[in-house]
This record gives sequence, C-alpha cells and structure tokens, in this order.
Amino acid sequence: MDLEVFDQTEAGVSAEHMTLINGVLECAGKEIKLPENTEMSVTLMNNPAMRKLNKEYRGVDKATDVMSFAIEEDPDDEDAIIMDDELRAEIPLNIGDIMISVDKVTDQAAYLGHSYERELGFLLVHGFLHLNGYDHMEPADEKVMFDLQRKILDDYGLTR
Repeated sequence: MDLEVFDQTEAGVSAEHMTLINGVLECAGKEIKLPENTEMSVTLMNNPAMRKLNKEYRGVDKATDVMSFAIEEDPDDEDAIIMDDELRAEIPLNIGDIMISVDKVTDQAAYLGHSYERELGFLLVHGFLHLNGYDHMEPADEKVMFDLQRKILDDYGLTR
C-alpha cells in the first residue's frame, strides 16, 4: 500500500507512531485483500482543525475523532476512462483520506483505559474500513465491521 501521512499537529508525531500507522494499515489492507498498489492518506491534526472540518462537511460544530473521505468512482460517469484489466492493475487505486484528531486519541484512550497506540490503531482501522465501503448503520453491518476491526487490531497486537 502506498500511504502518505501528513502531520498537522502542534507537537509533531513520533517515529514510533508513524511506524504504527503504516503497520496497522498494511495489516488492514492485507486482511481485506487490497491490491498492493492501493493509495491513501492519513492526516493527523489537533481539535481546532478537526472541528473546522466537521463543521464544514457534516454541519457539526465540534471536534470529532476520525473522519473518512472516500474517493469513489461512479460507474455511470460518461467521462470515465475505460481501461482493460491489465492497465487497471498497473494504475494505483486511491481509496481516499482519513483525518484523525490526536487530541481525541489522547482523551479517548484515557477515558477508555487503554493505550494511546490502541486508540490510534482503532481509529485508523475504523476510518480505513469506512474508506472500503464498510459501515455500521444497520446492526448486521455493524457486527461485520466491528468484528473485522477487532480481528485486524488483534492480529496487529493492539488488544484491549
């Protein structure tokens, strides 16, 4: 997976946490069998920037922990480029962007009584699964998504 991580935090993100971000998302990509040339980004920010995004895109004037912005191709798009399977396999698929508030990671880890790393991993996987079409609006979908989240985090070693 080709992953870009953007650090917009005030304090900066440690090399250890950058390694965790890459590792957790690699593990998640393998679990759902994403093509190796899949592209995505993660942006880490503080609460004020997340609040601004949440207000702009969801109409909610408060910071949230994670937001996912999927890049979806419309199969009915008349201007879509038509490619054969061989060419499609060579061109990377960009699935979108995950935005995470590191302030929320800190607060929620303390509230839930687990490590910062576990909370960061959870939010990464949660956002990643949303980028890949999973949701938790219906009870059956929630079970599938949350079971998969738990499996990925456990496989990576971020148990509760």
